[in-house]
Amino acid sequence: MLRQVAEGVWVHESAFVQSNAIAVRGRAGVLLIDPGVTGAEIDCLANDLRELGQPVVAGFSTHPDWDHLLWHDRLGEVPRHGTARCAATVREQLPDEDAKTRVADHLLETEIAGQVPLDLLGRITGLPAGTTQIPWDGPEVRIVEHQAHAPGHAALLIEERRVLVAGDMLSDVLVPMLDLDGTIDPIEDYLAALRLLEDVAGGVDVVVPGHGSVGGSDQVKARIEQDRAYVLALRSGHVAADPRIGPSAEPGWEWVGSVHEGQLQSLARRSERDGTSH
Repeated sequence: MLRQVAEGVWVHESAFVQSNAIAVRGRAGVLLIDPGVTGAEIDCLANDLRELGQPVVAGFSTHPDWDHLLWHDRLGEVPRHGTARCAATVREQLPDEDAKTRVADHLLETEIAGQVPLDLLGRITGLPAGTTQIPWDGPEVRIVEHQAHAPGHAALLIEERRVLVAGDMLSDVLVPMLDLDGTIDPIEDYLAALRLLEDVAGGVDVVVPGHGSVGGSDQVKARIEQDRAYVLALRSGHVAADPRIGPSAEPGWEWVGSVHEGQLQSLARRSERDGTSH
Protein backbone atom coordinates (compact mmCIF):
# COMPACT_ATOMS: atom_id res chain seq x y z
CA MET A 1 0.00 0.00 0.00
CA LEU A 2 1.22 3.49 -0.86
CA ARG A 3 1.94 5.73 2.11
CA GLN A 4 2.32 9.47 1.75
CA VAL A 5 5.53 10.72 3.37
CA ALA A 6 5.48 14.30 2.07
CA GLU A 7 3.30 16.41 -0.16
CA GLY A 8 3.11 14.59 -3.49
CA VAL A 9 5.53 11.84 -2.42
CA TRP A 10 4.47 8.27 -1.65
CA VAL A 11 6.37 5.16 -0.60
CA HIS A 12 5.43 1.52 -1.19
CA GLU A 13 7.30 -0.88 1.09
CA SER A 14 7.94 -4.44 -0.07
CA ALA A 15 7.93 -7.37 2.34
CA PHE A 16 11.28 -8.42 0.82
CA VAL A 17 14.04 -6.73 2.87
CA GLN A 18 11.82 -3.68 3.33
CA SER A 19 12.48 -2.49 -0.21
CA ASN A 20 11.04 0.96 -0.90
CA ALA A 21 9.50 2.15 -4.16
CA ILE A 22 8.95 5.91 -4.35
CA ALA A 23 6.37 7.82 -6.41
CA VAL A 24 6.71 11.58 -6.93
CA ARG A 25 3.75 13.53 -8.31
CA GLY A 26 4.35 15.71 -11.34
CA ARG A 27 2.02 17.67 -13.61
CA ALA A 28 0.79 14.73 -15.68
CA GLY A 29 1.63 11.75 -13.46
CA VAL A 30 4.36 10.29 -11.27
CA LEU A 31 8.05 9.63 -11.42
CA LEU A 32 8.51 6.09 -10.12
CA ILE A 33 11.82 5.29 -8.44
CA ASP A 34 13.07 1.72 -7.81
CA PRO A 35 9.73 -0.14 -8.11
CA GLY A 36 9.62 -3.65 -6.69
CA VAL A 37 9.77 -6.33 -5.75
CA THR A 38 7.34 -9.19 -6.44
CA GLY A 39 4.79 -9.22 -9.21
CA ALA A 40 1.97 -9.00 -6.67
CA GLU A 41 3.56 -5.99 -4.99
CA ILE A 42 4.14 -4.16 -8.25
CA ASP A 43 0.55 -4.97 -9.20
CA CYS A 44 -0.59 -3.45 -5.91
CA LEU A 45 1.55 -0.39 -6.60
CA ALA A 46 -0.01 0.01 -10.05
CA ASN A 47 -3.52 -0.31 -8.57
CA ASP A 48 -2.79 2.29 -5.89
CA LEU A 49 -1.49 4.76 -8.47
CA ARG A 50 -4.55 4.17 -10.65
CA GLU A 51 -6.84 4.90 -7.69
CA LEU A 52 -4.92 8.13 -7.10
CA GLY A 53 -5.40 9.03 -10.76
CA GLN A 54 -1.63 9.14 -11.21
CA PRO A 55 -0.23 7.37 -14.28
CA VAL A 56 3.49 6.65 -14.38
CA VAL A 57 5.24 9.09 -16.72
CA ALA A 58 8.91 8.28 -15.97
CA GLY A 59 11.08 5.84 -14.04
CA PHE A 60 14.48 5.98 -12.40
CA SER A 61 16.84 3.35 -11.00
CA THR A 62 19.13 4.61 -8.26
CA HIS A 63 21.80 1.97 -8.93
CA PRO A 64 22.47 -1.25 -10.88
CA ASP A 65 21.40 -3.92 -8.35
CA TRP A 66 18.71 -6.25 -9.71
CA ASP A 67 16.11 -5.24 -7.12
CA HIS A 68 16.35 -1.61 -8.25
CA LEU A 69 16.05 -2.41 -11.95
CA LEU A 70 12.59 -4.00 -12.00
CA TRP A 71 9.55 -2.97 -14.01
CA HIS A 72 6.19 -4.33 -15.13
CA ASP A 73 4.04 -3.65 -18.20
CA ARG A 74 1.25 -2.42 -15.91
CA LEU A 75 3.48 0.53 -15.05
CA GLY A 76 3.51 1.61 -18.67
CA GLU A 77 6.03 2.06 -21.44
CA VAL A 78 7.74 5.23 -20.27
CA PRO A 79 11.30 6.60 -20.17
CA ARG A 80 13.34 4.77 -17.53
CA HIS A 81 16.60 6.38 -16.53
CA GLY A 82 19.71 5.93 -14.44
CA THR A 83 23.04 7.70 -14.36
CA ALA A 84 25.36 7.11 -17.30
CA ARG A 85 27.63 4.89 -15.22
CA CYS A 86 24.70 2.98 -13.76
CA ALA A 87 23.34 2.24 -17.24
CA ALA A 88 26.78 1.21 -18.51
CA THR A 89 27.13 -1.22 -15.60
CA VAL A 90 23.70 -2.67 -16.39
CA ARG A 91 24.78 -3.25 -19.98
CA GLU A 92 27.86 -5.09 -18.74
CA GLN A 93 26.00 -7.18 -16.16
CA LEU A 94 22.79 -7.87 -18.08
CA PRO A 95 23.92 -8.24 -21.69
CA ASP A 96 21.58 -11.08 -22.62
CA GLU A 97 18.72 -13.34 -21.55
CA ASP A 98 21.15 -15.49 -19.54
CA ALA A 99 21.41 -12.64 -17.04
CA LYS A 100 17.72 -13.00 -16.17
CA THR A 101 18.29 -16.70 -15.63
CA ARG A 102 21.16 -15.93 -13.27
CA VAL A 103 18.98 -13.55 -11.25
CA ALA A 104 16.16 -16.10 -11.17
CA ASP A 105 18.59 -18.78 -10.00
CA HIS A 106 19.87 -16.45 -7.28
CA LEU A 107 16.30 -15.90 -6.10
CA LEU A 108 15.77 -19.65 -5.72
CA GLU A 109 17.51 -19.27 -2.37
CA THR A 110 14.96 -16.70 -1.16
CA GLU A 111 11.32 -16.68 -0.10
CA ILE A 112 10.33 -14.85 -3.30
CA ALA A 113 11.57 -17.48 -5.77
CA GLY A 114 9.49 -17.39 -8.95
CA GLN A 115 7.59 -14.26 -7.86
CA VAL A 116 9.75 -11.50 -9.37
CA PRO A 117 8.92 -10.16 -12.87
CA LEU A 118 12.16 -10.16 -14.86
CA ASP A 119 10.98 -9.57 -18.44
CA LEU A 120 11.71 -5.82 -18.28
CA LEU A 121 14.71 -6.07 -15.96
CA GLY A 122 17.33 -3.37 -16.47
CA ARG A 123 15.84 -1.62 -19.49
CA ILE A 124 17.08 1.79 -18.47
CA THR A 125 18.66 4.57 -20.49
CA GLY A 126 21.67 6.38 -19.11
CA LEU A 127 21.39 10.12 -18.77
CA PRO A 128 24.31 12.10 -20.21
CA ALA A 129 27.32 12.05 -17.88
CA GLY A 130 27.19 14.92 -15.45
CA THR A 131 23.40 15.33 -15.60
CA THR A 132 22.27 16.88 -12.32
CA GLN A 133 18.48 16.71 -12.67
CA ILE A 134 16.00 14.08 -13.84
CA PRO A 135 14.33 15.26 -17.08
CA TRP A 136 10.60 15.14 -16.44
CA ASP A 137 7.55 17.38 -16.05
CA GLY A 138 7.48 17.65 -12.28
CA PRO A 139 9.31 19.13 -9.29
CA GLU A 140 13.07 19.37 -9.69
CA VAL A 141 14.77 16.14 -8.65
CA ARG A 142 18.48 16.68 -8.13
CA ILE A 143 20.82 13.77 -8.86
CA VAL A 144 23.55 13.38 -6.26
CA GLU A 145 25.84 10.84 -7.93
CA HIS A 146 28.60 9.02 -6.08
CA GLN A 147 30.45 5.69 -6.10
CA ALA A 148 29.43 4.22 -2.74
CA HIS A 149 27.85 0.77 -2.78
CA ALA A 150 27.56 0.46 -6.59
CA PRO A 151 28.83 2.17 -9.75
CA GLY A 152 26.87 5.25 -10.73
CA HIS A 153 24.80 5.20 -7.55
CA ALA A 154 22.48 8.20 -7.26
CA ALA A 155 20.73 9.70 -4.30
CA LEU A 156 17.85 11.95 -5.33
CA LEU A 157 16.97 15.23 -3.65
CA ILE A 158 13.38 16.43 -4.19
CA GLU A 159 14.08 19.92 -2.91
CA GLU A 160 10.55 21.29 -3.22
CA ARG A 161 9.22 18.41 -1.11
CA ARG A 162 12.28 18.30 1.21
CA VAL A 163 12.75 14.57 0.59
CA LEU A 164 16.01 12.66 0.14
CA VAL A 165 15.79 9.32 -1.67
CA ALA A 166 19.00 7.66 -0.50
CA GLY A 167 19.15 4.47 -2.56
CA ASP A 168 21.03 1.75 -0.68
CA MET A 169 22.35 4.08 2.02
CA LEU A 170 21.12 5.56 5.31
CA SER A 171 19.19 2.45 6.32
CA ASP A 172 18.11 1.69 9.86
CA VAL A 173 18.40 -2.08 9.26
CA LEU A 174 21.30 -2.51 6.81
CA VAL A 175 24.88 -1.50 7.48
CA PRO A 176 26.75 0.32 4.69
CA MET A 177 27.63 -2.21 2.01
CA LEU A 178 30.80 -1.24 0.20
CA ASP A 179 31.56 -1.84 -3.47
CA LEU A 180 34.54 -4.03 -2.63
CA ASP A 181 35.16 -5.20 -6.19
CA GLY A 182 34.42 -2.13 -8.26
CA THR A 183 36.55 0.66 -6.80
CA ILE A 184 40.17 1.25 -5.81
CA ASP A 185 39.30 2.71 -2.41
CA PRO A 186 35.78 1.63 -1.35
CA ILE A 187 36.19 3.14 2.13
CA GLU A 188 37.00 6.62 0.85
CA ASP A 189 34.33 6.38 -1.85
CA TYR A 190 31.75 5.68 0.84
CA LEU A 191 32.96 8.49 3.09
CA ALA A 192 32.93 10.88 0.13
CA ALA A 193 29.32 9.89 -0.63
CA LEU A 194 28.30 10.53 2.97
CA ARG A 195 29.84 14.00 2.73
CA LEU A 196 27.73 14.69 -0.37
CA LEU A 197 24.58 13.61 1.45
CA GLU A 198 25.59 15.71 4.44
CA ASP A 199 25.87 18.75 2.17
CA VAL A 200 22.16 18.50 1.28
CA ALA A 201 20.85 17.17 4.60
CA GLY A 202 20.04 20.61 5.97
CA GLY A 203 17.15 20.99 3.54
CA VAL A 204 15.65 17.56 4.18
CA ASP A 205 12.68 16.58 6.35
CA VAL A 206 12.27 13.01 5.09
CA VAL A 207 14.84 10.36 4.15
CA VAL A 208 13.80 7.25 2.24
CA PRO A 209 16.41 4.45 2.19
CA GLY A 210 16.34 1.72 -0.41
CA HIS A 211 15.66 -0.75 2.40
CA GLY A 212 14.31 0.00 5.84
CA SER A 213 12.14 2.56 7.54
CA VAL A 214 11.46 6.06 6.30
CA GLY A 215 13.14 8.59 8.62
CA GLY A 216 12.04 12.07 9.67
CA SER A 217 14.07 15.24 9.96
CA ASP A 218 15.60 14.07 13.23
CA GLN A 219 16.92 10.95 11.51
CA VAL A 220 18.69 12.35 8.46
CA LYS A 221 21.91 13.55 10.08
CA ALA A 222 21.78 10.79 12.69
CA ARG A 223 21.81 8.13 9.98
CA ILE A 224 24.67 9.83 8.16
CA GLU A 225 26.68 9.85 11.39
CA GLN A 226 25.82 6.21 12.11
CA ASP A 227 26.92 5.12 8.64
CA ARG A 228 30.11 7.17 8.91
CA ALA A 229 30.96 5.63 12.29
CA TYR A 230 30.45 2.16 10.84
CA VAL A 231 32.67 2.81 7.81
CA LEU A 232 35.41 4.33 9.97
CA ALA A 233 35.28 1.24 12.20
CA LEU A 234 35.70 -0.93 9.10
CA ARG A 235 38.71 1.14 8.05
CA SER A 236 40.34 0.60 11.43
CA GLY A 237 39.56 -3.12 11.32
CA HIS A 238 37.46 -2.94 14.47
CA VAL A 239 34.11 -4.56 15.15
CA ALA A 240 31.62 -1.73 14.92
CA ALA A 241 29.35 -1.02 17.87
CA ASP A 242 26.31 -0.80 15.66
CA PRO A 243 22.72 -1.70 16.56
CA ARG A 244 22.18 -3.16 13.07
CA ILE A 245 24.53 -6.07 13.81
CA GLY A 246 25.00 -8.36 16.79
CA PRO A 247 22.42 -9.14 19.47
CA SER A 248 20.64 -5.81 19.00
CA ALA A 249 19.80 -6.45 15.33
CA GLU A 250 16.15 -6.43 14.38
CA PRO A 251 14.52 -9.90 14.36
CA GLY A 252 14.88 -11.38 10.89
CA TRP A 253 17.90 -9.21 10.09
CA GLU A 254 20.53 -11.30 11.87
CA TRP A 255 22.10 -12.08 8.47
CA VAL A 256 23.38 -8.48 8.31
CA GLY A 257 26.04 -9.58 10.80
CA SER A 258 27.35 -12.00 8.17
CA VAL A 259 27.55 -9.14 5.66
CA HIS A 260 29.58 -7.19 8.21
CA GLU A 261 31.96 -10.09 8.86
CA GLY A 262 32.42 -10.60 5.14
CA GLN A 263 33.35 -6.97 4.66
CA LEU A 264 35.87 -7.08 7.51
CA GLN A 265 37.51 -10.16 6.01
CA SER A 266 37.54 -8.77 2.49
CA LEU A 267 39.15 -5.52 3.61
CA ALA A 268 41.74 -7.44 5.65
CA ARG A 269 42.66 -9.50 2.57
CA ARG A 270 42.87 -6.35 0.47
CA SER A 271 45.13 -4.72 3.05
CA GLU A 272 47.41 -7.75 3.17
CA ARG A 273 47.55 -7.96 -0.64
CA ASP A 274 48.35 -4.26 -1.03
CA GLY A 275 50.84 -4.24 1.82
CA THR A 276 48.90 -1.60 3.72
CA SER A 277 47.55 -1.51 7.24
CA HIS A 278 44.31 -0.25 8.76
